[in-house]
Amino acid sequence: MNLITGATGLVGAHVALQLLQQGKSVVAIKREGSDLSKTKKLFSYYTSDFEQLFNQIKWVDADISDIYAILDALEGVDAVYHCAGFVSFNHKQKKQIHAINTVGTANVVNACLEKGNVKLCYVSSIATLQNPDITKNIDESVYWKSSPSASDYAISKYNGEREVWRGMEEGLNAVIVNPGIILGPGFWYQSSGKLIDTCYKGNPFYTEGSSATIDAKDVAACMIQLTEQHHFGKRFVLIENNYSFKEILSETHKALGKREPYMNAGKGLLMLAKWMDSFRCMISGKEPIITKETITAALEKNTFSNTRIKQALNFNFTPLQETLKFVSTAFLNDLKK
Repeated sequence: MNLITGATGLVGAHVALQLLQQGKSVVAIKREGSDLSKTKKLFSYYTSDFEQLFNQIKWVDADISDIYAILDALEGVDAVYHCAGFVSFNHKQKKQIHAINTVGTANVVNACLEKGNVKLCYVSSIATLQNPDITKNIDESVYWKSSPSASDYAISKYNGEREVWRGMEEGLNAVIVNPGIILGPGFWYQSSGKLIDTCYKGNPFYTEGSSATIDAKDVAACMIQLTEQHHFGKRFVLIENNYSFKEILSETHKALGKREPYMNAGKGLLMLAKWMDSFRCMISGKEPIITKETITAALEKNTFSNTRIKQALNFNFTPLQETLKFVSTAFLNDLKK
């Protein structure tokens, strides 16, 4: 039996769907009162029997801050896919970011160790490959180097990785994946889903930074294969390819039938936008959209290597254009409904 944390999120929902389509049992933990409709909706983008598959999930109310609840949920479980996480670049949410991404991961690791004979796949991020001295062809050999530009999110995920490595030293069979920017349908107003909504509204700006992307269904497929093939004691960078942010934004706009961005937003313009956003937040009380961390990320020019995962699984990743076409079609169809 497989247990998924974060099955109400983009990656966890994809993992659940693929396991169920393979005829495997799924237990998913959720917070009490969680909205499950987005998970069911995501299933519907891929298959007509989404209702039947969704109803096969055994939902359990448990919070990753409660190790005893996790232990109860692990009864009869062979593999855990730890997808739960909190993505935010708002410094005011630092406490919550670390509570979920670091302490929550430590609880999952400890629960798996306590149960014994439980395999773990942990979803980290390429943000943990933070090293100001290395910006090209970043792979699994690159380890964290402290930097003033490191976000609370990156630090929390790095510390989460440390908990998993600690678990491995204590005998846990675990594997870590470090995905790039994850793109998938649904969840339009959170994480990378905001990209589609922003581009649909019309965004004339681009930045000169770069990063790497991957289709959400490819992340899930790699996670399942790595776990079932026992690629333990390692971590794997999961990316399809490297792209400039201009390329990513341009391809998204084209997929949505919108004009491509044409104005370069340099650091000066971004800092002005940050100041204006701070003023908006002061007046409205809403959370900031533009922060020091998001500006840093928008201007960084990093490239990553997927050599290890290709050698391990001989995996063929979905091209960015194909992913964006599928995601954009789903978004436009949802708007019509």
